[in-house]
Amino acid sequence: MTRNMARDLTPDGSHGIASGLDDAERQAPARVAEGDRSVESAAFARGPNDTAVLPPLDHAAIHTIIAGIMLAMFLSALEQTIVAPALPAIGKSLADLDDLSWVVTAYLLAATAATPLFGKLTDIHGRRTIMLVAIGIFIAGSLVCALAPSIWILVIGRGVQGIGGGGLIPIAQTIIADLLSPRERPMAQSYTSVVFMSASILGPVAGGLLTDYLHWSFIFWINLPLGAAALVMTSRALRRLPRHDRPRRLDIPGVTFMVAAAMALLLALDWGGTHYRWLSWQIVALLAGSMVLWALFAARLLTAREPFIPLAILRGRVTGAITCAGFFSIGTIMGITIFTPLYCQLVLDASASISGLALIAFMGGATLGSLLTGRLLSRLTHYMRVPIIGLVVAIATLGLLAAEAAGLSLGAFTLLLGVLGIAVGPMYPTSTIVMQNAVKLHQLGTATGALNFFRLLGGAIIVAVFGAIVLGSTGNHAEIVTLEKLAAGHADFAPAFRLVFIAAGIFLAIALACVLVVEERPLHGPVRLADLAE
Repeated sequence: MTRNMARDLTPDGSHGIASGLDDAERQAPARVAEGDRSVESAAFARGPNDTAVLPPLDHAAIHTIIAGIMLAMFLSALEQTIVAPALPAIGKSLADLDDLSWVVTAYLLAATAATPLFGKLTDIHGRRTIMLVAIGIFIAGSLVCALAPSIWILVIGRGVQGIGGGGLIPIAQTIIADLLSPRERPMAQSYTSVVFMSASILGPVAGGLLTDYLHWSFIFWINLPLGAAALVMTSRALRRLPRHDRPRRLDIPGVTFMVAAAMALLLALDWGGTHYRWLSWQIVALLAGSMVLWALFAARLLTAREPFIPLAILRGRVTGAITCAGFFSIGTIMGITIFTPLYCQLVLDASASISGLALIAFMGGATLGSLLTGRLLSRLTHYMRVPIIGLVVAIATLGLLAAEAAGLSLGAFTLLLGVLGIAVGPMYPTSTIVMQNAVKLHQLGTATGALNFFRLLGGAIIVAVFGAIVLGSTGNHAEIVTLEKLAAGHADFAPAFRLVFIAAGIFLAIALACVLVVEERPLHGPVRLADLAE
């Protein structure tokens, strides 16, 4: 993977970032490489038209950096899937089956809340420092989980894990942006899809094997050597990264409002219809509280001297539109990932293992689409045509799924899933690249963290919408209804999933509308020091 990336770089191994710099950046002195002020060559050079040029990095350093951050991303992605097979054994071992859902919920809540925060912190304190902190927090949380004597200590450990894991992904994507020019980034960013697919496939398998043949605690113990390897691989290599961080204050009230609003909303979506009725006072209170907190966050953005997320990012035609597109498209992908196995089992009467194979078809297609897009974005002038065509194909595919929801064979459904995955896969690298290409260098971390946060939030909301459609169209709206109860009653789920596919098509249509208004700005290629010398 990294070898292919290195082959795509400039002949002398250098990496340039050609972007429009504001006046403050032009007047600011060059920052030396992170953690190594003795390396004079690590400072930015200035070329014609104030183009920032990175010093040469040898391929060994590139391999080390990319491998280290990919390993860090793998840790975060793996932890979202490896725990599920071990939950029954954990419940029996710790004598608490009623609170098992918190083991999953704690990680997801913490990761979602931490994602934008860590992105912002990298713009303040630098990538290397915050990356090492995130890995350290993740390792500490894993140790707490492995030694947990009770379910609630395990939940606390999972929350700590989520804080570290939620920071790893936006930091890794931001480091790629520091390391490579905008035209070089798409292929590197598309490799992250391979990381997530690998974790999604290996996670459940590894979790089951470790639980069956060793002990459930080993699903957390393995994070210690993997995390230590990530620390060693990234600590030294990241010293050579250029620094774009600036001294500034963290907007604590803004962070508090945003995190609290998101957590209240996620809890309401997770508990609604399962733990409590949707119209119960608990759910209504959480939703109302979330709305108030979001309003306070918006007010803080308008009044704070240094808001947590700069208004230029939220209001920008490019950044605002691509964030909206990522919210609906990536959120829809997450929803389809969760509800595909349910459709196979409840409508097509497939086994759990066969349902898993159908899901692999979708995920494999999404990974292939992401990799192909990485190649195309680096070569095409009108690169936005790739996600536009992909979304059109995806909407048409969902239309076929909706029309034939009750009459599809398993083979036909799997084939359509593969096509759907290839069609929506381009949104992963495209949304990241477009966002990073539209912001200033010192805002890369904040913008990347915000994009990932709204992706996760979109996933949570769309999953809840799909769940409400399935349960609401086959059960009693006034009662708490579960899929297990409905399946035991032999409910007909085909009409419900038809509505799910229609809803997914509508969400992708909104994403398409957002992509269509994105201004297609050139992806700048690498600028070599040798060229400037001429």
